[in-house]
Amino acid sequence: MDDTIIYGQHAVASLLDTAPQRVLEVWLQDGRDNRLSRRLHARYASGAIPLHVLPRVRLDALLGGVRHQGVAVRAARGEAVDLDRLLAGVGTHTLLVLLDGVQDPRNLGAVLRSADGAGAGAVIVPRSRGVALTPAARKTASGAADSVPVVEVANLARAMSALAAAGVRLLGTAGDAARSVFETDLTGPLALVLGAEDAGLRRLTRARCDALMQIPMHGRVASLNVAVAAGVCLYEALRQRTRVRDPGSAS
Repeated sequence: MDDTIIYGQHAVASLLDTAPQRVLEVWLQDGRDNRLSRRLHARYASGAIPLHVLPRVRLDALLGGVRHQGVAVRAARGEAVDLDRLLAGVGTHTLLVLLDGVQDPRNLGAVLRSADGAGAGAVIVPRSRGVALTPAARKTASGAADSVPVVEVANLARAMSALAAAGVRLLGTAGDAARSVFETDLTGPLALVLGAEDAGLRRLTRARCDALMQIPMHGRVASLNVAVAAGVCLYEALRQRTRVRDPGSAS
């Protein structure tokens, strides 16, 4: 497909801010009066781009019952970022996330939101048996899907080898790792590798990591949701990198 549906207040507002030329069609819930709806009415009232105002029941039916927050757009897909382009941009501050076996699009959306906040450059996912950037993922990302590219690769193990060859360290998360994320150096070109919370990293993925680290768990549950785990690792990386750039900053 050459276009996609984007819904939710934050996701649609982010698209208007970053790539309004991609908007092809707009749907609004009748009776909604907020900043975004007024902005959409003002921008598309001329009819150059179709603007539909529908009762909630019709909008619900159109979007399959998702929590759309009264707004949706059909948009052209943005320019894809592939692995080669990502590798060409590897530098001292490169920070990436690799997801292995993650299936829930809401987890991808939450990872994107943390990746954006921590300054990560991309989230890498396998094309098969991996999560895709669906409308649900975009909504959960609250706009981060427009700032952090999702790079789909045909083979995650080969992608990891290519990253390693480009000088990127690969650090995986595993509950049985000897060192914690807080004891691990997360500076320099780095890719954080996370698996689904039920199965963890697959054997081949784990074998290609330079090292493994665990997130300390002091309660009764054995592991964190993958999106929460990604947030912990990303912000520990951000903390360490901020200290390296500014040794006088608070820890």
